[in-house]
Amino acid sequence: MIDLKNVGQKQTDLLRDAYLNKKVAHSYLFVDPMQKKGLNTAYWLACLFNCLGGNKPDGTCNNCQRILDGNHPDVFLVKLEGKQTLSIDQIRPLKEELAKSPVEGKRRFFIIENAEKLTLAASNALLNLLEEPVAPVVTILITNNENQILPTVKSRTQILNFSDEKIDSKRAQLLEYGLTDEEVEDLGDTAKLEEESKYLFQELLEQNDLALVRVSQISSLATKPASQKFIFYQLKTLAMKSLAAGEKLRKSAFLLELLMTCDKMRASNVSFHNTLDYLVLSFER
Repeated sequence: MIDLKNVGQKQTDLLRDAYLNKKVAHSYLFVDPMQKKGLNTAYWLACLFNCLGGNKPDGTCNNCQRILDGNHPDVFLVKLEGKQTLSIDQIRPLKEELAKSPVEGKRRFFIIENAEKLTLAASNALLNLLEEPVAPVVTILITNNENQILPTVKSRTQILNFSDEKIDSKRAQLLEYGLTDEEVEDLGDTAKLEEESKYLFQELLEQNDLALVRVSQISSLATKPASQKFIFYQLKTLAMKSLAAGEKLRKSAFLLELLMTCDKMRASNVSFHNTLDYLVLSFER
């Protein structure tokens, strides 16, 4: 749920000043580890332009309520919708909409949540839209990882950084790895997952035959997408720590390389169990 009270104060001050001086940019990149304040701030700006109240944005007038409910013709949200990536099919309709003038207000707003999940094709399609805005439009990309945004896309946006907010470091790392805020909440107690990940990591480095047995145990334990992502996050963290400590450098480096391949497999919807099997069997060769 969008909360106009939970926004970035520095960011809204900057945006209000740009609004009053008619200097609002045509595209922004909101870098927010939690993404919540970034999303709320994007809607805050859309409400600011359309609010009918005296203290803009009040969040209670008819226009603000329609925007917050997702029922305003000039405000569009692109989000994952249960998928692991934002595809070109989700970006293509924006090109058609970009050619249209605002229906009710002075600007149209295109808000793209989890922008780090844009595929390369989707990023390139978006790039064309950012380069040639036809109608008065503000495009806002929201991400928890600026480094995963295509440089050519990033260069065409004004970047507002929310990362000065105080957040839990582990939570931030999970978000940067690719878990959504909802998935982090869904994880709950991770002690057992951490334990199983550590055992698998040790068995891999030792090339222990029990690693395949461990895969079956982990697959039975990690049934939710959030816990499955967490397992790979833990394995990658352990491999990086091993490298930093100078322990079993060749094996740790190879394991890290395989884990990067596993990330690509998961993005291509290869099952969790099959991806873990691939990791174990490839490492044993």
